[in-house]
Amino acid sequence: MSGVIVTRPPKASAEDVTALAGYGVATVHEALGRTGLLGSHLRPIQQDVRVAGTAVTVLSWPGDNLMIHAAVEQCGEGDLLVVTTTSPSTDGMFGELFATALRYRGVRGLVTNAGVRDTAELREMGFPVWAAAVCAQGTVKATGGSVNVPVAIGGRIIRPGDVILADDDGVMCVPHERASEAVALSQARTEKEEATRTAFAAGQLGLDRYGLRETLVRLGVRYQPYDEYAADASGPGR
Repeated sequence: MSGVIVTRPPKASAEDVTALAGYGVATVHEALGRTGLLGSHLRPIQQDVRVAGTAVTVLSWPGDNLMIHAAVEQCGEGDLLVVTTTSPSTDGMFGELFATALRYRGVRGLVTNAGVRDTAELREMGFPVWAAAVCAQGTVKATGGSVNVPVAIGGRIIRPGDVILADDDGVMCVPHERASEAVALSQARTEKEEATRTAFAAGQLGLDRYGLRETLVRLGVRYQPYDEYAADASGPGR
């Protein structure tokens, strides 16, 4: 397997990345029309952490972390490393030593479709990780791959420089050219949710705020007093 290391790809602006981190995965996902999620199989090794960064992508051979070493050199302040393999793998390709090198370069975290290890150390040092597996199985450094090329996770294409947003709810990708739009849409959704939160706190029902009573009627759902329901349920043939 040969490969390529692409240098200096275009990236989303730091201002947009910071703004998106303030909204979280669920809000941005909804604001963008429920798009961008990388699948439910990516789970955080920590809790109560939310990060956003610009993607540095890695395509590696299964069980081989050579290209992660190559990717470290391409990482900088505000980036987030995204590691995939050419076929499914759960081997622990990433651990505390990689995190130490990445932290020095200002990298905000890791998302990988493979496995990680040293999870206690990663939590202790505060380096956030989302992974498909946790596994102590080691890897080799023997096969070429690529850095900063488009990769796929959960059916979603991630390009270098795209925004990766991750928290307890999962991981999503925002195309770098849509980052500013995503910020505006997320702000609008946040304001709408705040108005709804205020209404719910004052006692309004979702049935009325969202016009769902009409939906129930259209679907044939009816209200019935308990005595009538019980009588119908215990009637002939029951």
